Amino acid sequence: MARMTMPRRPRIHLPGVPIHLVQRGHNRGACFFTEEDYPAYRAWLGEALKKTGCALHAYVLMTNRVHLLLTPPTGQAVSQLVISLGRRYVQYINKTYKRTGTLWDSRYKSSLVHAEDDLLTCRRYIELNPVCAGMVDDPAAYPWSSYRANGLGQPDALLRPHALYLSPDRKAQARQAAYRALFRSELDKEALADIRLALNQGRPLGKGRFLDRIEQMIGRRCEVRPRGRPRKIGRPDVTEQQQVLSL
Repeated sequence: MARMTMPRRPRIHLPGVPIHLVQRGHNRGACFFTEEDYPAYRAWLGEALKKTGCALHAYVLMTNRVHLLLTPPTGQAVSQLVISLGRRYVQYINKTYKRTGTLWDSRYKSSLVHAEDDLLTCRRYIELNPVCAGMVDDPAAYPWSSYRANGLGQPDALLRPHALYLSPDRKAQARQAAYRALFRSELDKEALADIRLALNQGRPLGKGRFLDRIEQMIGRRCEVRPRGRPRKIGRPDVTEQQQVLSL
């Protein structure tokens, strides 16, 4: 008897809405093999950003995965960036290490991010990856992320700060100090679960009016759902929704 497979959920990419994108190495294997690979990836990423017009707000390059937080100018720009970047970087890796075959998992994960409520939390999640992985004790000690630019003011040509980061009532030094203060405490476990569940399901990270607006734009329901049997009718109430997101 043929095995039934569930259809893939269509990705949700919308112009002007921030998106958290994760691409992993094939079978969770390495996608960066030596220190020279990281600047090479950054160079191809810079070209892809210019080509597609996407604005990059935060990133981290880990040994076996990449996290990007960006805002696309069009719905197609995200896929165009991934294809362009992936093609060039894989060519570089295969040529450098005399290898063949795929480097990335075939399908990247992504979720839209509610800028007003979840953008800073998502940035913390991304830039804390090296700390959570036990590679460093301080995000500033890891060279291949956006933390040094966002938290210390070091130049990074890849980044284009989001308007919410560029607070008009704060000078650069005060803004960076406030940003660093966010990293003095661990990321809330519920917020961490929210981000991971949204990514795994390919659904927006956000609630309330943000979800309503996204659903109206795409013409279908898109709230994060619990694992297991789906609800037969209705939309979860606030209490149940909070329980779902804390899984």
